[in-house]
Amino acid sequence: MPVSYEMVSAYTLLVGQTDGEPSVSVHTTADDAWRTLDRVVRERCGMRPRPRRRSDADATARLANAWRAGDPENRYWNVTTHRLPIPVPEIARNPAPVEPTPTLVRASSRWIFG
Repeated sequence: MPVSYEMVSAYTLLVGQTDGEPSVSVHTTADDAWRTLDRVVRERCGMRPRPRRRSDADATARLANAWRAGDPENRYWNVTTHRLPIPVPEIARNPAPVEPTPTLVRASSRWIFG
C-alpha cells in the first residue's frame, strides 16, 4: 500500500537545573510551548501565574533568561522546533474524484460512447 508523508510541527521544551530532574514537554503549537515555559519559570521563582492571554515569546524569553542569570552554571532552558514527517496511508486520504470511463454501447449498427 503506498504511503505518503505530511509534515507536522512539534515544539519541545526543556527546563532544568543540574542538581535536579529536568522538565521536558512536547507541544503542538509554539504558543503553548512558550506559555508552558512562562508557567514553569514562574513556579520555580515563586511568582504568581500570568493572566490568561496570548503569551509573548520575547517577554517569556527575557523572564527565562533572568531566571537562568541567577545561576547560569546550573540552570538551563530551551524551546526547539521540529518538523516531523508523519506517514499517511493512501487509504486515509480523501478520495480523489474519479473520471467516469467511457463504455462502448451498441446502438443499431454503430458504436457510440455512453
